[in-house]
Amino acid sequence: MKVKILLVEDEIKLANATRRALELQKYIVDVAYDGDKGLDLALGEKYDLMILDLMLPEIDGLEICKTVREEKITTPILMLTAKGQVSDKVIGLDAGADDYMVKPFSFEELFARVRALSRRTVKNKDQVLKVKNLTLDTNTSKVKMNNSPIELSPREFAILEYLMRNKNIVVSKQQIVNNVWNYETDILPTTIEVHIKHLRDKIDGVFGTDLIRTVRGFGYELNDEE
Repeated sequence: MKVKILLVEDEIKLANATRRALELQKYIVDVAYDGDKGLDLALGEKYDLMILDLMLPEIDGLEICKTVREEKITTPILMLTAKGQVSDKVIGLDAGADDYMVKPFSFEELFARVRALSRRTVKNKDQVLKVKNLTLDTNTSKVKMNNSPIELSPREFAILEYLMRNKNIVVSKQQIVNNVWNYETDILPTTIEVHIKHLRDKIDGVFGTDLIRTVRGFGYELNDEE
């Protein structure tokens, strides 16, 4: 399962370098360079982990953390700061942060903390998803229909996982983009259509089912009803 991370950091060079490093570790990363955008994303999108710089323009990381927790969002939060005093750490943890790391830091340490925090989210998610006779295992990245394997590209797998986690719910193309691609990635609607067609060909086309449905004007739905 792909882990999706929100990184809110106003030091542009550090933010971009951190994003590239995390993406090389196969994480999906959205970046906000100020507190306003960071808060909008934190409240409007679903993430498996949030990395917040404490000192930000407009709205600081502490305020983002407090607001997120007030909205009952339980996503793990790693707080970054140039301050290392014990009192600053206590304030951050009391606001709802799960971990605290002082800048400058090594990417190895960041990766270790990200792995530890993201495991909490993964444990709370179903690892084997099932819709009728279609199964998707997020641990092994294997998809089967009637126990017959289906070969999918990584992007097709991610889209199918998103549809299966939202079975019987119509999701828009933009929702698919937001949850499968990076926030800043410019994806055309036709790109989603092509991936959905490939999924249909490999699943409905081969097995004669009608699982992936188009709801015109709205988006797509993975049908789990009889």
